[in-house]
Amino acid sequence: MAINKLKAEQLYHSAQLEKLESKSTKELAPIDEIVGQERAQKAVEFAMSIEEKGYNIYAIGQNGLGKRTMILRYLNRHKHDGDALYDWCYVANFEDTRTPKVLKLPSGVGTRLRQDIEKLMSKLLKAMPLAFDNELYYSRADKLKGQLEQKQQTELENISKEAKTKDISLTITSQGDYQFVAMNGEDLHTEDSFDALSKKEQEKFGTSIDELEVRLRSMVRQLTEWEEAYSEKIKKLNDDVTLDVITHFIKQLKVDYSPYPEIKSYLTDLQKDIVENADIFLEQSNEQGEIATASLDKKLPRRYKVNVLVSRKDESFPIVVEENPNYHSLFGYIETATFKGTVFTDFSLIRAGSLHKANGGVLLMDAQKVLEQPYVWDGLKRALRSRHLSFTSLEKEVTLTGTVSLDPEPIPLKIKIILFGDYRTYQLLQHYDPEFSELFRVTADFEDEMKRDDNAELQYAKFISSVVNDNNMLHCDRKAIARIIEHSSRLAGDQNKLSLHSANIANLLRESNYVARQANSNMIRQSHVEEALSNQELRVSRLKDSVMEGFVNGTTLIRTEGSAIGQVNALSVLSTSEYMFGAPNRITATTCYGEGEVIDIERSVDLGGSIHSKGVMILTAYLSSVFGKTARVPLTTTITFEQSYGGVDGDSASMAEFCAVVSAFSKQANRQDIAITGSMNQFGESQPIGGVNEKIEGFFDVCTIKGRNKDQGVVIPRANMHNLMLRPDVVKAVEKGEFQIWAIDHVTEAIELFTGKPAGTPSDEGSYPIDTIFGIAQAKLNALRK
Repeated sequence: MAINKLKAEQLYHSAQLEKLESKSTKELAPIDEIVGQERAQKAVEFAMSIEEKGYNIYAIGQNGLGKRTMILRYLNRHKHDGDALYDWCYVANFEDTRTPKVLKLPSGVGTRLRQDIEKLMSKLLKAMPLAFDNELYYSRADKLKGQLEQKQQTELENISKEAKTKDISLTITSQGDYQFVAMNGEDLHTEDSFDALSKKEQEKFGTSIDELEVRLRSMVRQLTEWEEAYSEKIKKLNDDVTLDVITHFIKQLKVDYSPYPEIKSYLTDLQKDIVENADIFLEQSNEQGEIATASLDKKLPRRYKVNVLVSRKDESFPIVVEENPNYHSLFGYIETATFKGTVFTDFSLIRAGSLHKANGGVLLMDAQKVLEQPYVWDGLKRALRSRHLSFTSLEKEVTLTGTVSLDPEPIPLKIKIILFGDYRTYQLLQHYDPEFSELFRVTADFEDEMKRDDNAELQYAKFISSVVNDNNMLHCDRKAIARIIEHSSRLAGDQNKLSLHSANIANLLRESNYVARQANSNMIRQSHVEEALSNQELRVSRLKDSVMEGFVNGTTLIRTEGSAIGQVNALSVLSTSEYMFGAPNRITATTCYGEGEVIDIERSVDLGGSIHSKGVMILTAYLSSVFGKTARVPLTTTITFEQSYGGVDGDSASMAEFCAVVSAFSKQANRQDIAITGSMNQFGESQPIGGVNEKIEGFFDVCTIKGRNKDQGVVIPRANMHNLMLRPDVVKAVEKGEFQIWAIDHVTEAIELFTGKPAGTPSDEGSYPIDTIFGIAQAKLNALRK
């Protein structure tokens, strides 16, 4: 059987950049999109083109894939209807101050209206007092007052004359009341003089006074009516004066805003309310200023302010990224102010949230942050269902109190929500919230990697150019571009794929740019990229150095030369959150007379995961199919990872374990200068595993520590060949014949490599040739059976 030894060119896929004509990113036009995310981009385009309710977007993918960047770039290019954007303003509802009115105005009109109303109020604050403080007003008011006084005087004189004819005088008491007193000639009767009168005279005076008092009461009623009429005339005079003043100032506003019915209606209501509340601009103006100061506002009457909640001055498509989606930041809130110890609020203290600012456009948020905040998810669903934004006090919802608060008119909501999240959050929402699928009908699924070909490399080069240009970095030369593309393939773990974790590539470019600038270079070159990669690895490789130290000082037992029975060098991967590296493990197998079972020590002591246990069961099944077809295997086999204390999982050591068991059965020594990785199925066929580059490099490093020789190497499954993107020093060693890498299809090929003898092919009766490994093992087992 010819076992495939790999050549150096099979271990690394160099970027040739066949379609790249530029010498550097300086001549390479950057692209305004993220490469390799066509599927996600089409989903976003589809959702943005549908107006109906529920077509919001959930963008799925790991961090660093450029989800937000891609969507923001697309949205900034997205064509929109400028006429569909509005200013939203709150103004006083003069009939019911608890329910402020909302004005929906074309872009820019809201701010202009607020400024015009502020100017109007400033003018009225000056003009109104002057209108009431002049001779014309005083003369008209005095005339009305004189007419009232004249009527009062005439009526009193008539009653007084009538009383005199009956010898009775009309006097005013010290309390200001009118009183009738009988006359004694020219003087008033005293009590004594009145008592001296005859009874008949007294009765006559009493009757006359009673008649006069009836007449007086009638006169008082008449006077009251005249005073009321006077008050009405004064009010009409004041209203006329106020109306004259405001009509003069508001006339032009009505003309300017005649195209907007909502504003015309508001100006009419405003004019009517100012006429009815002219006092605000007179003696109460100081208090209005104090109240305004209390809420950090201009010293203008608060009742007549225009609260521009959202203004679209530039008419650009609203794109809002909410980094902290709590209840108030999303849905807005109503502030309160304190004036003379009393807490108050009004429509001018209503503040906008992100949903108001993004109304008519797009709001982008992190799904996990939305779900972490109390009441936000329910509020968001309520707003999307009703397509309205209401100012519901969170405190009122939480405490269930009936405190007096504002209840502003709701604002119509037309918005697209884009949530960013991972698969787990998406699955939880799908499973536990039936409304989620109705409200977020479009899923933008971001890829982790893309196919690598000449066109893809050209697109990737353009992406590199866009990062360089966006961040004002030094330009990359052709070799630097190629090295970054090769690194991207290494990140993807595949010669034929490129990683789409754009954040990693952007970080590498930043660090390469730093290295190049430190070296006073005018361009980022391949050496700068290599140094940046070395710096990255140095920062995160403390654990690797610690593990390798065990091989240096002999704490971790390993042999990289010679041979041993029942012993194999397997390859494993260790990882932190930032870094992954390989290191060899010694696997040993021992046998004793028994019932044919295979004991996995890792599983027995709960250090082996379920996948590792599955791998051991599979190799046991294959072992039984090889040696136990006609009779039970009379050996009990025990296998273990030596010096493994932290747990083992995965089935990538199952071929290594099988080789160790067969060596123990046949008593044929395995080479210790090679290591193996790969899983197997029940037929002994090799299966691909992960981390193949790190595993090969880990054994290569240990061989360097222990002493290199040209026979050392690694055995991998043939199915992993396309995953090879090895370090330059490993590739160079293979090229010089100083290190070997074999790719196999079947575990029997590994046995032949380890022992130097063929594994053996069974005859029809199931026996193996005596000069093969399986034949030697079978002979020993048959001897034991006898």
